[in-house]
Amino acid sequence: MPEAVGISNLPNQRFKIVSQSGATFTLMVAGESGLGKTTFVNTLFQSTLKQHDDPSERHNKFTSTHQTVGVSIVRALLEEKNFKIRLNLIDTPGFGNNVDNADLWTPIIDFIDDQHELYMRQEKQPLRSERKDLRVHACLYFIRPTGHSLKPLDIEIMKKLSTRVNLVPVIAKADTLAPAELEAFKARIREVIEAQDINIYTPPLDIEDPASAEHSKQLIEAMPFAIIGSESDVEVSPGNFVRGRKYPWGVVEVENEHHCDFKKLRSLLLRTNMLDLILLTNEIHFETFRSVKLGLSSESGTAEESSVKKPRRLHNPKFKEEEDDLKKFFTEQVKAEEQRFRQWETNIVNERNRLNQDLEDMQAKLKLLEEQVKKLQVARK
Repeated sequence: MPEAVGISNLPNQRFKIVSQSGATFTLMVAGESGLGKTTFVNTLFQSTLKQHDDPSERHNKFTSTHQTVGVSIVRALLEEKNFKIRLNLIDTPGFGNNVDNADLWTPIIDFIDDQHELYMRQEKQPLRSERKDLRVHACLYFIRPTGHSLKPLDIEIMKKLSTRVNLVPVIAKADTLAPAELEAFKARIREVIEAQDINIYTPPLDIEDPASAEHSKQLIEAMPFAIIGSESDVEVSPGNFVRGRKYPWGVVEVENEHHCDFKKLRSLLLRTNMLDLILLTNEIHFETFRSVKLGLSSESGTAEESSVKKPRRLHNPKFKEEEDDLKKFFTEQVKAEEQRFRQWETNIVNERNRLNQDLEDMQAKLKLLEEQVKKLQVARK
């Protein structure tokens, strides 16, 4: 039998290269405010990647310095068993805080499209070794645990996101629902997603690997994932601590599959499907954006015209409402100052009238005294 030429060692070489270079993973979190997005991210990576905002000032439009009005990026370098991953966490503005929530997805959609366009421009440069890649590989959309169904705002935003990114819906704070309520809530969400034709991420089924296929099937059946976040350990038995939340009626464990789907979601994002998320982003979402962009460029005629960036929506409804609130606030302040000025002016007029009256009284008394003096002088003569 002839000696092997060594082709079978190529996977080992590739493994060594990947182990040394590490990987880049970009995760976006989106959803309404107050659903525990920061807590979940810190729980997922077992590290304080993002600090919590002050809850007493989060919704104060005039004094808060923590309110998220745009997309923010948190970068971290994580290492496990000598393998490094460059994590980019994209935090998005919370939804549902405004009276008018129309077009609230604009900053998020613009950010995703901008990263695709930036990466496409870098590919056209002569030197591409220092490319910056912030393309979003997965977007966790947090759903409020109402127990009813998806809100119209959730449906609209998920539709917009599903065409641009690997969308993974999650039910936040799942410990607020009873098990039966949670299962019914999941079923209604799945029905709405199917009826509205929302394209969510589905793990691939590897027919050649029964164990992997069964695991992927379990992940698909668990969607949307019901999650619980906690950054503290609680004692469930003497000397036995677990990550979870303690209530008067018992303890909710984050990594207990009977309590929530945290382990399934972590497996999908980090352990079993991270590479698939990265490849889908590059091969499907980026290529779709690239083909549409280049198609529009060829139709426009010249490369100069195609390089002109499309105008962004300048009147974001979130900023418009804040501007209206500020105008209302300052108008009320001006009215209060005007009222105070009028009161001050009235007080001055009243004081002037009083002083004039006192002066007239004094003059009358003086005149009376002068007349009395004259009478006395006449009497003496």
